Amino acid sequence: MSDHYFCTDPAVSPSYAQVSTRVWGHDLHLVTATGVFAHGRVDKGTAVLTGAAEPRVDVTSVLDLGCGWGLLATAVALHRPAARVWAVDVNERARILAAANAERAGVADRVQVAAPDEVPGHQRFDELWSNPPIRIGKPAVRALLSRWLPRLDPDGRALLVIGKNLGADSYHRWLGEAGYATQRIASSKGFRVLEVRPTNQAGESTDARE
Repeated sequence: MSDHYFCTDPAVSPSYAQVSTRVWGHDLHLVTATGVFAHGRVDKGTAVLTGAAEPRVDVTSVLDLGCGWGLLATAVALHRPAARVWAVDVNERARILAAANAERAGVADRVQVAAPDEVPGHQRFDELWSNPPIRIGKPAVRALLSRWLPRLDPDGRALLVIGKNLGADSYHRWLGEAGYATQRIASSKGFRVLEVRPTNQAGESTDARE
């Protein structure tokens, strides 16, 4: 199929499906659509990510990078009532769904849905959560992470989930070489969960074996 979930305006006609799941003790009933990643299901990578970590109790600003239909953004907002969450995606249909799902869950007042260029340049984040769109290619993924990781607060962190067969360990090494303290905090079902911290949090990139 020539149309992909990372297009800004998917050409495929939308077909909707509801997904019910439980994240961090919260029951979610969300709507998905064709033309957006993980139509009709919770993808394995995101399930591994949410099973391996949860937002810190003191977070007040969180970025869901590549939010899709808004599972992570909605779950974070429900789990941490003091947090404001930015749900960012290039896909317009994904943004519409993310906003609607935040509304359904009663957290629309704290979930700001936006295209990448709509996020103010001064905005910083305590945490960044992402299941990156690895299939856009390594140069594009590196450019994406290089754009957003510097937005972390000095004591912030990013949680990334990447398939082992899609280069998780090479991204781990690259993040370390780029100056980020990076460690693998989980490995399950063919996915790695990486915790990435800014350079001022001293520490070496660890456990990046192939």
